[in-house]
Amino acid sequence: MRPKTFSRRDIRRPAVRVASVCLAAVAAVGLAACGSSSKSTTSPGTSGAPKHGGSLTVLEGASFAGAWPGLDPATDTDGAANQSYMNAIYGDLFELGTGGKLIPDLATGYSYANGGKTVNLTLRQGVTFSDGTPFNAAAVVFNWKRDLTGTCTCKPVFLSPPVIKQTGPYSLSLTLSYVYAPFINSLQAAIFNWIASPTAIQKMGEKAFALKPVGAGPFTVVSDTPGSQLVLKKNPHYWEQGKPYLDNLTFKTVAADEPAYEAMLAGSGQAYEGMSTPQLVKTFKSHFQVTAEPSTSPYDIQLNTKSAPFNDIRARQAIYYATNAAQIDQALFQNTYPVTQSFTAQAGLFYQPTVPGYIGYDLAKAKALVKAVGGINITLDTITSPVAESLDEALQTQWQAAGMKVTLHNYDLTSLIATFQSHKWQAFLQTAGAYDPGTGVGVAFRFSSTSPFTGVYDKKVDNMINAAASTVDSAQRAADYAALNAYIAKQAYGPFLFPIAGYSIAANGVSGPGLTTAIPSVVVLPGILWQDVYNNNG
Repeated sequence: MRPKTFSRRDIRRPAVRVASVCLAAVAAVGLAACGSSSKSTTSPGTSGAPKHGGSLTVLEGASFAGAWPGLDPATDTDGAANQSYMNAIYGDLFELGTGGKLIPDLATGYSYANGGKTVNLTLRQGVTFSDGTPFNAAAVVFNWKRDLTGTCTCKPVFLSPPVIKQTGPYSLSLTLSYVYAPFINSLQAAIFNWIASPTAIQKMGEKAFALKPVGAGPFTVVSDTPGSQLVLKKNPHYWEQGKPYLDNLTFKTVAADEPAYEAMLAGSGQAYEGMSTPQLVKTFKSHFQVTAEPSTSPYDIQLNTKSAPFNDIRARQAIYYATNAAQIDQALFQNTYPVTQSFTAQAGLFYQPTVPGYIGYDLAKAKALVKAVGGINITLDTITSPVAESLDEALQTQWQAAGMKVTLHNYDLTSLIATFQSHKWQAFLQTAGAYDPGTGVGVAFRFSSTSPFTGVYDKKVDNMINAAASTVDSAQRAADYAALNAYIAKQAYGPFLFPIAGYSIAANGVSGPGLTTAIPSVVVLPGILWQDVYNNNG
């Protein structure tokens, strides 16, 4: 089979089991989502044709991407939360662009062989890391093997050990004992997509490298104060002629959406990723460009089926009957977001808004089930975030109307991860989904018994998830995911609500893919293509 090859602007969607366990992606709910409205709109801007030079300061919310401990892909403890920094420093093998199209970056093509069990990659020739050392197949093989033995919370989890081989100076292969159709899509916002300089790692050591990493991306590190400020400058060795546009790129942490607005008004930042308060959209639009990023993930209510009360299907069914997603959408968001019954959203693959057998709102049935199980007294958890907390309060009101006793609890990211791993929680408001359901915070992340962020321990679910990823035939994958949706509904493993927009904010004069043009969210935020971003006022 001949490899698929691309020029950088010849953009295609892949025909495309690795579940990437991205601990930080648990925080998806905190950014109002891991997802965004299908009604993606961009306020008018005045960017004009791109000019070279200048600087850009990008604000990052502290609840998710604003607290990076280190930027070594193999040892990063925040995983996909750091995707913007990683993309800027390392570049990508493949990028996800506007409309969910695959863009070749440091890779030029891929193909499947061995009945789909082997993935072959070809790499761009003539590329060097920013330290001047060669970017080649040996470097990628070094990184992939190191990623699998490293401590990163976002490393791929394979069902069997992969065999990674260099097949030429600029080609390599990864072979599994099974077919994993979403492999190429799984590279987005995952450590396999970010290739570090082996020479720099070996010279500097892991601790020093994590603070001043060396990649082949459009920017290099000037200074790094974790959790506060990351200062980058243009990479003089970047492979694409005329890119990046910016001379300097700085990421700076802000506490929340309102402080970000004030900072941008004061000129302390010219862009802001992941604005998550819908009520502030008009306020931001009055001064800045606002882009709603296309949704790939809806909110879901995770139920821990290992312990009471949700080890009883009747208690789970009561949650479904007591939850009125449409009412919450109307009350909080004026029907802005499409209600869904599955783990997919409109901008992702295999979207299924309605599911046969899904239990809809029925207060009388909810009350009857609460009485039948002898009462339901639970704690509903989420991450600390105004939008997530408002959703929890709305759910608390609905569930208490059905006779349940509901206590709310919010966590910061670190505590949230620890709570999940303790298995002592009862219900969590989170998000489920990704551009490809077989990747990232996809269905396996929330529903597979092998995931640390699941409340479901059902081998049939595991088998159905694996089956949906075991063919490169898109029609068959769609049918498999539809069957899985129906089974989750039948077992009442957790109701779904709707996606909520995450917004990119940019000052007038600033433009670029993911900032002022919409890109589907990979995990929580879109992967901004920093080499194409410019600031004509910078």
